[in-house]
Amino acid sequence: MRFPRRWLALSLLLTLHLSGCGTSPPNNYYVLSAHDFSAPAGTTPAVGVGPIEVPEYLRRENIVSNRAPNTLSVAGLDLWAEPLTDGIQRTLTLNLAGLLNTQNIQSFTWHPRQAPDYGVTVNLLQLDATQTQATLNAEWRVYRPGSKSKAITRQLSRLQHPLTTAEPAEIAAAYSALVYQLSEIIASAITSAQAAGSELAAP
Repeated sequence: MRFPRRWLALSLLLTLHLSGCGTSPPNNYYVLSAHDFSAPAGTTPAVGVGPIEVPEYLRRENIVSNRAPNTLSVAGLDLWAEPLTDGIQRTLTLNLAGLLNTQNIQSFTWHPRQAPDYGVTVNLLQLDATQTQATLNAEWRVYRPGSKSKAITRQLSRLQHPLTTAEPAEIAAAYSALVYQLSEIIASAITSAQAAGSELAAP
């Protein structure tokens, strides 16, 4: 009876060992984060954010970075917790709410009868990270919804943020910092448009 029991025990140990060897490592999930603001207290201006367009190579859940010219590195286990388009729109919305001190902010799409004072669209042309820096290139527009979508401001912004490593957590933090830089530029354009509108309306 001892002989079969010994082989049964060895078989169980071997099965457990093989099961452990076959276990896949867990995925790591990352998100973009907005700047830390106090809760907005104002109700003006009313701002609508979106749509946000991103290049096709970024339309994946894996984090993408550059390792050589014209070459992309696609992470296997390091993933975005949400589509990058949604993450940029969410982060930009929160940043603009804080920078403009307004609670009256919404994401595209909105009802025509509830159109905001200003709309913001972003066409992301590049969002890449090398070993030393992260880069964001974007064409953005601030316009008046309901005014035949005529642009108040249209601009191409090229922004950079230094990196000390190309680790996914640092890339996510650098991308968040770049979106905040873009938010500051757009918020400044909206503030200037407000001031120009106030001057025109003054007697």
